[in-house]
Amino acid sequence: MQGISDWWNDVELWLSSAPFVLQFALVMAVLLPLCVVAAWLIDWVFDRTSPRSGGAGDEAAAAPAPVPPVGPGADS
Repeated sequence: MQGISDWWNDVELWLSSAPFVLQFALVMAVLLPLCVVAAWLIDWVFDRTSPRSGGAGDEAAAAPAPVPPVGPGADS
């Protein structure tokens, strides 16, 4: 376990002393794909578990509700 801790400390020290542009590029290269996968997974789980969402295949839930006419003569 000490070896992993030493390795992680070395990585932290290297990353904190690296130029900002390199730090930014590494963070984007790691975090952006992780965030995209996490968002997709959350969306997938929500679609499968939420009864109010109707799921991806429910056409009735996707249809907008009709809008009643407004203005003079709308009652006729």
